[in-house]
Amino acid sequence: MLVKNWMSKNVITVDVNSSMQDAMKLLKEHGIRMLPVMKKGKLVGIITDRDLKKASASDATTLEVHELLYLLTKIKVKDIMTKDVVTVPPEFTAEETAQVLMRNKISGAPVVDANGQIVGAITQADIFRVLISLTGVGTGGIQFGCQVEDRPGSIKEVADVIRRYGGRMVSILSSYDEVPEGYRKVYIRMRSIERSKLQNLIQELESKTGLLYMVDHTENIRQIFVEKINNAPN
Repeated sequence: MLVKNWMSKNVITVDVNSSMQDAMKLLKEHGIRMLPVMKKGKLVGIITDRDLKKASASDATTLEVHELLYLLTKIKVKDIMTKDVVTVPPEFTAEETAQVLMRNKISGAPVVDANGQIVGAITQADIFRVLISLTGVGTGGIQFGCQVEDRPGSIKEVADVIRRYGGRMVSILSSYDEVPEGYRKVYIRMRSIERSKLQNLIQELESKTGLLYMVDHTENIRQIFVEKINNAPN
């Protein structure tokens, strides 16, 4: 899940000497929220829709409409852009990029190669696409959330139970967040499970693992196993 495989390669940029009005027009025309700012082919800053709204709002209260429109044509991108640009390399993974965006509280970043050239842009929307692809939620199926012992083979044991009911594996995700020592959470998405056998499968999973929930995305059925969560080993 590398950035270079998920980024937008057709990057819309704006010149450092362009006006606020030009930048606003580009954002609207292309339905984007940020613009890398260029000077003689080099990245020198970034401007977002938030920057533009903030800059225009600060003067709007004391100006007439025609004065505001005139102001938008006179204020340059270089006057309001962010000069310390947060970038990511194309070899970053999607999760590394998500950390960068969250840490810096930004909605996206230019993708810059080893030569300092912009080769793309990655946004929160792209990260969402990665998440959807990684989990397989777009294909429907059933997801089981379980708490299992953190030992070799524990995930396979759960998956084998589901396979016996005809399930075909779509994705397996695992996490150590908010679990007791010696345990881990596992999220398994399967397809092709016969609905007539589903309750028997749930009962078997409950007896052999800490079943947390079951979500049937095809039939939009959700079961939360609260007792299993509350009675999880400490």
